[in-house]
Amino acid sequence: MSKLKKEEPFDFKEAIESFLESKKAPAVAAKVVLAIIGLGGIVFVGAVAPGILKVSRGYKRSEKYSDKKIINAVYSLERRKFVKIIKRKSGKTEVKLTNKGNKRIKEFYFKSLKISKPKEWDGKWRVVIFDIPVDKNSAREAFRRKIKELGLYQFQRSVWIYPYNCEDEMLFVAEFFNVSQYLEIFIAEKMLHEKELKKHFGL
Repeated sequence: MSKLKKEEPFDFKEAIESFLESKKAPAVAAKVVLAIIGLGGIVFVGAVAPGILKVSRGYKRSEKYSDKKIINAVYSLERRKFVKIIKRKSGKTEVKLTNKGNKRIKEFYFKSLKISKPKEWDGKWRVVIFDIPVDKNSAREAFRRKIKELGLYQFQRSVWIYPYNCEDEMLFVAEFFNVSQYLEIFIAEKMLHEKELKKHFGL
């Protein structure tokens, strides 16, 4: 059984890109624009509208929205304090996420989170183990509910198993509930009760 390394932080920008490309992502202009800004902000010269539209057209999902909807979404997000529009003396204008906006986009991604399954199983098991303290009971239960929703098999109370790569998703969920320090993930090439697990996952 090998231990997965967790030195690298969860790549949230990659997660946002997946959110934008996903066919299941919420079809609301404000969410899409918020996600685009989350990829590093928007910098443009001149009027706000042309700059926003130039960036947004780089994403397939934005094609569903009219220019007017996208422009309105940006100003709506600013009014709700999810983004900040900063005009520089140089003539450039930046649109950036506020802390409130960053939190909201993580909530969007959290709700639409799915674990992608490869066409073929690599024959390895992902063993997710966590030991979350009692004083974080609500976070522990929420974490457990989410990984169950994602399809992991509960082997023991705090030991869950999945046949496909799910490290990024587990790290995101753990970070979402601020319990990543209590999480460990292992890869096992063989399990004692493998027959039961294969039956459960249809392998």
